[in-house]
Amino acid sequence: MIDEIVGWRAGLDDLLARFAHRFGRAEPRRQALTYLVGLLSPLASKNGWTLAEAAGDATPDRMQRLLNRSAWDPDAVRDDLFAYVSEHLGDDDGVLIVDETGFLKKGIKSAGVQRQYSGTAGRTENCQLGVFLAYASPVGRTLIDRELYLPRGWCDDPARRAEAGIEAGVGFATKPALGLRMLERAMTAGLPARWVTADEAYGQDSKFRAWLQQQRIGYVLAVPRNQRVPTATGSSRPDVLAANAPPLAWKRRSCGDGAKGPRLYDWAVASLPGTADGYGHWLLIRRSITDPTDLAYYLCFGPTGTPDEDLIRVAGTRWAIEECFQTAKTEVGLDHYQVRRYDAWYRHITLVLCAHAYLGGWVDRTLRAVSSLRVSDSYAQHHFVRSCKWEKSDLVTG
Repeated sequence: MIDEIVGWRAGLDDLLARFAHRFGRAEPRRQALTYLVGLLSPLASKNGWTLAEAAGDATPDRMQRLLNRSAWDPDAVRDDLFAYVSEHLGDDDGVLIVDETGFLKKGIKSAGVQRQYSGTAGRTENCQLGVFLAYASPVGRTLIDRELYLPRGWCDDPARRAEAGIEAGVGFATKPALGLRMLERAMTAGLPARWVTADEAYGQDSKFRAWLQQQRIGYVLAVPRNQRVPTATGSSRPDVLAANAPPLAWKRRSCGDGAKGPRLYDWAVASLPGTADGYGHWLLIRRSITDPTDLAYYLCFGPTGTPDEDLIRVAGTRWAIEECFQTAKTEVGLDHYQVRRYDAWYRHITLVLCAHAYLGGWVDRTLRAVSSLRVSDSYAQHHFVRSCKWEKSDLVTG
């Protein structure tokens, strides 16, 4: 077990070395690395006060200065994270996943906050919405990029923008447009990925699908039952095509393992017109085994000859980002922040992504390697953090 703890320390050192140079001065560099170690600690709450106390500071001033005033570029750190994820989790069969999550708020000052629908809460709440990009491969899964959604009301209110530190160049963008920004960054960075998947909010956006087709990136995107889809005789709706599918079209397959074993559904695949340049289009239909009226629909694009099993696997991979949201919130403080400024949100979230990627990479593989010891995640994390008691001089040098 001691060897594994030493390995965890070495793995975290590797992550820290990726972006320590992004902080030109010793003080913000030290605070950033201390912040990261705090996020990885077993603290119940991970806000400025609790992280400061864990670091031995009498007040949260240093932590707040790191997020609100220190000179460093969170986008540059995110780019370093891309390289880290590519090295530790990269696989040619990687899948990029776009989705959003809500951050409930009580006030009206936090950038982008308003009453809006949050899938996290399942209802309209006073909240911020963050659009995220996750990367999933046979090696592991993690969040890799983030964009804060700004409603039109915020974008058109100069006084409110100024108070929240939103620069003049930041304009309104839909959630699918924010998703495309992140996908373009990931592909430009060279992350190995053959597929993209997302829920209906993105799948029904024609610009979102068109961009992926232009880039020749395969996709399996959820769409509503009334989405118009092309057929050989015109256009139709997914629910109509599903109702007319012959019994032999359905086959029972697992789209991946869940908490209770394989996630089994009945699936049907219909070819759609529009095949060109070696790429084709399909409609994938998922039907519940226990409730045949419970169906889901996916528009798919990929190389001709793609096996149905590949489309089913990618459809199931979308759940990986929900697991990422859960672990990021419970383990590394994704939603524990107490900042209002636009840039401070990006700084906290970026450091959280780094911590989450570490858990999704090195620790995940190490825990699997020692699974015969029956070590729980919380136990392993506790002993890992106990081994990470660096001196401040170590944090300064990175």
